[in-house]
Amino acid sequence: MLNISYERQRLNLDQEQFAKKIGVSKSTVSRWERGIQFPYGSDLIAMRELCGCSIDWLLGVTNDRTQY
Repeated sequence: MLNISYERQRLNLDQEQFAKKIGVSKSTVSRWERGIQFPYGSDLIAMRELCGCSIDWLLGVTNDRTQY
């Protein structure tokens, strides 16, 4: 399970605000959060920098938010 929604809510951002900060559309964030589409490349890096967590955490690969 992806942790993107958790991180967005932790930052107190709605999907549109989150999308703007990482340079994608609101619908893209919605598809990520519903598991319809997966982020990749520069989108993952932008989310990692915004959220201050690991890419593995964002993708649900690890339970450790800070493990790089």
